[in-house]
Amino acid sequence: MFFQLKTVEDILDIIGGLDGPADETRVSLTDALDRVLAGDVISPEALPGFARSSMDGFAVRARDTFGATEGLPALLEISGEVAMGAEPDRGIAPGQAARIATGGMLPEGADAVVMVEYSQALDERTVEVSRAVSPLENVIGPEDDVRKGEHVLPRGTRLRPRELGVLAGLGLDGVAVVRRPVIAVISTGDEIVPVDRTPRPGQVRDINSHTLSAFCTRLGAEPLGLGLVPDRFDRLRERLLHGLERADSVWISGGSSVGTRDLTVQVLESIDGMEILAHGVSISPGKPTILARRGRCTVWGLPGHAASALVVAEILLGPFLRRITGERGEPLPPHGSVEAELSRNIESAPGRDDFIRVRLHRKEGRLVAEPLFGKSGLISPLARADGLLRVDRFTEGLYQGARVTVRLFGA
Repeated sequence: MFFQLKTVEDILDIIGGLDGPADETRVSLTDALDRVLAGDVISPEALPGFARSSMDGFAVRARDTFGATEGLPALLEISGEVAMGAEPDRGIAPGQAARIATGGMLPEGADAVVMVEYSQALDERTVEVSRAVSPLENVIGPEDDVRKGEHVLPRGTRLRPRELGVLAGLGLDGVAVVRRPVIAVISTGDEIVPVDRTPRPGQVRDINSHTLSAFCTRLGAEPLGLGLVPDRFDRLRERLLHGLERADSVWISGGSSVGTRDLTVQVLESIDGMEILAHGVSISPGKPTILARRGRCTVWGLPGHAASALVVAEILLGPFLRRITGERGEPLPPHGSVEAELSRNIESAPGRDDFIRVRLHRKEGRLVAEPLFGKSGLISPLARADGLLRVDRFTEGLYQGARVTVRLFGA
């Protein structure tokens, strides 16, 4: 029998206490996308480091424009033009203005920029300003972006394009990141054959090795394929021990249900130091999921059915990978979740969380979620789906027309 079933929240709490690789490595900025910072990043300098214009126009002393209107413009002497990428060779005296482009460095004496829309050159030496500006208007200060010594990115930050932009602006071409965790992937079952083999009657090609490995890669881990294992205690135990030695986590698909030929729990119990944290989760599909640990290495036993394994990956293994890759911070709502209108009634058994595959489409301007029902052994409905709809364990279903949240795949 299953142990006492745990909820999704129970499993997420366990995941929150797990640790991944403690070692770090240094990578260049070009190789840092989606890596996780191993330490805080402290700014070695201020950004932009000088006062610069945020608009095309004229650099001025703000007080020289006070009271300027379209009917009574201020007349200023054009002292020259600020060259882009260079320090101005002259300052601004009272009653003067200098042409400046967006990003140009303000000359000494200037404290504001008049937008080109509110200026009119009367001749080569005179500009007419038809709108007053206040000090620092249309100006980016030397420390407006980043202050010197500021903690700009905390440890555990996953580096996305915008974080890479901060590092580039600070001149940090190299950064210390957490080592990518290695995930050993094992597919079990006498009926499983490699994808390049034509299955005989009763056999199916291996799907899970490929879907789970791709899932690892997408979330910043390195998959280690350990191949196919038949339903043999000694063979599975040997392969699992191999994975425990080489990987930070081992994922075994198949063999997690209750039955005479389901060996994963038996194998786990035979290994010294192995602690089974959960055997059975109150979700559908994915009820026979196993979570165990030996030292710092975590073992997941996943359903053999391809759709079930991938749903469990989306719901549980995603948070797990984010945890052990070193990503920190408060959990955020699933990226890419959308609100939609349910196209039909959905029945659900109370006491478990049902994750229903749905396809999204527009109907009369509304976003509609259409449930795609199919047995957990079928992969094609999952491929046609855009995301998952959760029917929580405290309800007996949802009615047509209900407003629901759809978690998009890849969240």
